[in-house]
Amino acid sequence: MIRQLTEQDHDICQKLVQQQPAENLFIIGDIEAFGYEQDFQKIWGDFDAEGNLRGILLKYRENFIPFSMDEFDAEGFAAIINQHEDCSIVSGLKRIVTEVEPYLAKDITSKRHMHYAKCDSTAFLDKHDLPHVKQADITDLPKLVDLLNSIPEFSGGDFTVEKRRHSMEAGVSRSYYVEEDGQFVSSSSTTAENSLSAMIVAVCTHPEYKRKGFATDCMTKLCRDVLNEGKELCLFYDNPEAGKIYKRIGFKDIGYWTMYKF
Repeated sequence: MIRQLTEQDHDICQKLVQQQPAENLFIIGDIEAFGYEQDFQKIWGDFDAEGNLRGILLKYRENFIPFSMDEFDAEGFAAIINQHEDCSIVSGLKRIVTEVEPYLAKDITSKRHMHYAKCDSTAFLDKHDLPHVKQADITDLPKLVDLLNSIPEFSGGDFTVEKRRHSMEAGVSRSYYVEEDGQFVSSSSTTAENSLSAMIVAVCTHPEYKRKGFATDCMTKLCRDVLNEGKELCLFYDNPEAGKIYKRIGFKDIGYWTMYKF
């Protein structure tokens, strides 16, 4: 049986999604930020014959994310998605999204599968202080945005001081950087931070300062601080070379994150 969840279902909902905090980064973060009663956000639960919650379907604006640890009503989740004309994205763990796919009535215009990795231990991280790596504050955002907009791989990205400030002030993002010659030359950031997990994004080094270990240092300091707060870290990657760097500091592949666009 599938029904919409309310605040009264919060405990059973959290009991399910907190079994995998990194995998449920977006679901946990959206529920913490917006709850169950928003016009732009709804959560449905799939219950088994004994009344146990076994699956979650989150709608945040035009994006749907399904999750389950095991069996769930994939056809029922697809029926809900099909009913919403504003749905333009279905994303989630590949093993779950591919179960829903056969029942989707919408035309899929693109599919993307990215490696999904997580880190829950500081065991592989450099223990040195790394004093050249600093945490950015609001006053540093112009230099940070200048760096991000200088990275060829990020071309087309929408990096602005206003958006970075909003995320930083909301407590869902932080950034670490290395500065050389008066400019930021390397950085890494989190996004979608919640009480249990955070995602690593925007790991970069200015082309003129590569192969100095700066990006690894930024990642190390950032990961160490977040992990020491008791959170799990996760990230997407589709570049095998980047994957090697992440694995050296303790990230492990946990599957694929799939995104279908309609």
